[in-house]
Amino acid sequence: MTSNMGGASSRLDYANKVMLAPMVRIGTLPARLLALDYGADVVYCEELIDHSMLRCQRVENELLDTIDFIKEQAHHPVFRTCAKEKDRVVFQMGTADPERALKVAKLVENDVAGIDVNMGCPKEYSTKGGMGAALLSNPEKIKQILTTLVNGVSIPVTCKIRILPKLEDTLSLVKLIESTGVAAVAVHGRFKEERPRHPVHADVIKAITQTVSIPVIANGGSGDCIKRYEDIQRFREATGASSVMLARAAQWNFSIFRPEGMLPPDDVIRDYLRYAIDYDNVALNSKYILQQILQAEQQSPRGQKLLATQSLREMCALWNMVDYYDEVMVRRQARREELERKKGLSRHEPRLVDGIYTMHVEYIRKEYPSAVSPKTILLDWSRREYLPQPSYETVKQGIDAKFHSVVTVDDKRYASSFWHKAKKLAEQAAASVCLKTLGLHDGKLPVNIKEAKDDGKRHVETHGKTPSVESPQRKKCRTEDTETGGKVAARNDNESEGKKTGQSKIQTDVETKDTEDAQQTLKADHEVTKNGNGEKVDTEKCQHLDS
Repeated sequence: MTSNMGGASSRLDYANKVMLAPMVRIGTLPARLLALDYGADVVYCEELIDHSMLRCQRVENELLDTIDFIKEQAHHPVFRTCAKEKDRVVFQMGTADPERALKVAKLVENDVAGIDVNMGCPKEYSTKGGMGAALLSNPEKIKQILTTLVNGVSIPVTCKIRILPKLEDTLSLVKLIESTGVAAVAVHGRFKEERPRHPVHADVIKAITQTVSIPVIANGGSGDCIKRYEDIQRFREATGASSVMLARAAQWNFSIFRPEGMLPPDDVIRDYLRYAIDYDNVALNSKYILQQILQAEQQSPRGQKLLATQSLREMCALWNMVDYYDEVMVRRQARREELERKKGLSRHEPRLVDGIYTMHVEYIRKEYPSAVSPKTILLDWSRREYLPQPSYETVKQGIDAKFHSVVTVDDKRYASSFWHKAKKLAEQAAASVCLKTLGLHDGKLPVNIKEAKDDGKRHVETHGKTPSVESPQRKKCRTEDTETGGKVAARNDNESEGKKTGQSKIQTDVETKDTEDAQQTLKADHEVTKNGNGEKVDTEKCQHLDS
């Protein structure tokens, strides 16, 4: 994909706008796009901390047509954006250091329309690092951060503050902020100690608008002043602000941005889910947003069912959108395979790398039935083939504490090129690669019926109805059984039906015992774990995760 996510085609103007406020866990890509669809002029992402962003790499996601800022080997990005919002999305960061702030701003500069610094969040996770509302008591640090950003990037810079206990101190602060060259200032009309239950100080915001010449963005009117679209203009007039920023009112119903009027919550939820599916949003984040839209209905039967969901597909089932979800998954899989073909890669065929059969497989526990895993399947298969049990050699990367495992089966080695956050996950991925290479199913649940049929068809085309994976040990045992088969058959012909029934029961018990033994064997600590320097480490001290 050739990125079309370059800098904004025109400089963002903050005057006379209605905006989606930055909200933690709310301002992810699906919510921002939905707000734009409903009529918002500008949308802010959730506050993202500078330290976290500086560990990210910018990745062009060809599968979703997005730009992702993602930590190495992470499953989900810290920040995701797309071309649809590139001229109207503002990146808000939490920072207390000018140089770190500039590095983050340069990282995202070409993919967003503006940069904002959070100077109003009163929560401890922000203030304890000197960020958010903690900056209000450090005007000199505010000046350093904003001046460095304004001089260092080509896109507009703003900040969002809360008001101070004394009006004269607030007015002095906004004059200092204006002097740094910022394009606008957003003002939450409450003190640092106040919460939404306290009334917003519209008069203080009005005094600020009469003091500075840059656009003032009024925030804090949700609930008290703003309940529907018409109230936005009334709040604008009451504060004298150039623009208005909505937080809780939008969180409860994103369609508050519609001049035509608000939509029923079910319609908003369906619109939101489409974007969540299209852009592969994290299920937990999507569930949280749906709960905010439901509000009091969280206690309803459907609200309780939502609480129990663990995947986007389960959420879609509650709003009759499973067909849409499955259609998108089918298209996405086709797109993934097309991209793999172009790159000469395949998730279905292993590559021999340094004597190890390798595939890029990530093991995600929730994608398998509760009692099934690649390791249990591989162990059971090895026993049936009269092979020694699989042995795992796992190494730990010292820098980011990620694990990589190689499994040896029948003197052949298999591994995934994906580094996992836990030892057990890495071993499951290695076992999955082994099973896939042998033409065996690793137990993973298909995304949908079509994928299951495609997997079956691919298996038949590659291996025939019966995979040719018979080990030499099993072949030897089968030959011995054939040589003595005549004697066994003759002896069996003379046995009574009752004895046959008894033998069947015994055989069933033996198979059950084998399965139980296989489960118990998994608990044995036969794996060799090494650290990044090749030294053995205490496996009991390693972090073991099942999901």
